[in-house]
Amino acid sequence: MIEVDPDFFSDICSSCGGICCIDARPPLTEKRAEILMSAGLRPDDIEHAGYRRLRARDDGSCVLLEDGRCRLHHLKPETCSAGPFTFDVANGKLEIYLKRESICPLAGYLLRDREAYERQLKLAVEKILDLVGNLREDELAAVLKIEEPETFKVMEIDLNDRHRA
Repeated sequence: MIEVDPDFFSDICSSCGGICCIDARPPLTEKRAEILMSAGLRPDDIEHAGYRRLRARDDGSCVLLEDGRCRLHHLKPETCSAGPFTFDVANGKLEIYLKRESICPLAGYLLRDREAYERQLKLAVEKILDLVGNLREDELAAVLKIEEPETFKVMEIDLNDRHRA
């Protein structure tokens, strides 16, 4: 498992006020939901709409967003930890995408700092593989229907090779 200081990108992430936390509704594995609830998340903060996810408030903000930051930053969902990387699964391949700087200031920072980029990409792949491997097939199918505009592909991982290893 990759060890990353929970506040590694804190200043960058909080500088935008949580743009990625608006209308995000990150998917939750059963394990992640249990972890969040043991840390104080209320059961009604989780909803089901094709997949288990964090509920959004009336203004679209994630229930974990407080003062421009995640109140459970160190326990946040896999897709949040992977940010600004996102994913798709097609033809047995996990496709990893990076959001454009126009929607995530962290993406711009990573593109200018190769070491930080590599570190975050490695963490993102680990988190995304964990998510993909622990969602039910129907939940993953629902997640994969979510459009991710303003991204570009940065890598592919053959999931069939991973299962053989």
